[in-house]
Amino acid sequence: MSARNTENDLSGDPDSTLLAAAAGGDEKAFAGLVERHYDLVHRVVWRVTSGHADSADIVQDAFLKLWNNPGQVRQGGALRGWLIRVATNLAIDRARRKQGSNIDDQPEIEASGPDALDQVLGDRSARAIESALARLPERQRLALSLVYYENMSNIEAAAAMEISVEAIESLLARGRRALKGDLKDQWRDLLADIGEMSQ
Repeated sequence: MSARNTENDLSGDPDSTLLAAAAGGDEKAFAGLVERHYDLVHRVVWRVTSGHADSADIVQDAFLKLWNNPGQVRQGGALRGWLIRVATNLAIDRARRKQGSNIDDQPEIEASGPDALDQVLGDRSARAIESALARLPERQRLALSLVYYENMSNIEAAAAMEISVEAIESLLARGRRALKGDLKDQWRDLLADIGEMSQ
C-alpha cells in the first residue's frame, strides 16, 4: 500500500496532477497548488497595486476562482500565467472601482521578507523606484514586474499576460523609458545611495 496521504508527498507532483485532483475535490491537492504559487502571485499583485492593503484579498480571490472551477485551467503549465492574469485583472478592476478614493492616501503595507532591490539600492532609492513604477500604466507596470522582479523571460511574461512577445517587448521599452524620464532628476541621489552602501 503506497502512502500518498501526506502533504509532503504532493510537493513533487506536477501542477497538472494537482489540478486534476483539485477538480475532483481534493483539498490537499488544492492546498499544494496554493502553497506552490501563492508567494509569486502575491508579489506580482503587491507590485501592481503598489503595496495596497487589498493585495492579500485579491490573491485569495484569484485562488477562490480556481477552487470554484479548477477545470478552467486545462494544462498544468498554464496555471502560473492563469493565476497572475486573474489576480492582476482583479487588482485592476478593484482599483477602477475605488477611483473615488486615492490609493496614495491609503497606508502602505510592507513587503514580506527582504527585497533584493532594497538591499542593493537602500530603502530611499527603492522607494523612489517603487513610486515611479506605481505611476506607470498598469500593463507596463505588470510587464516590468514580471520580467525584472520575478525574473520571467519575455516569452513567459507574454504568455502570462496573453500577449505576443513583440507586445511585451514594446511594454518593457515604454516602461523603461518612462521610468528613466521619471527618475532623471533623482539619478544623482540614487547613485549616491549606491556609493554610500559600497563604502
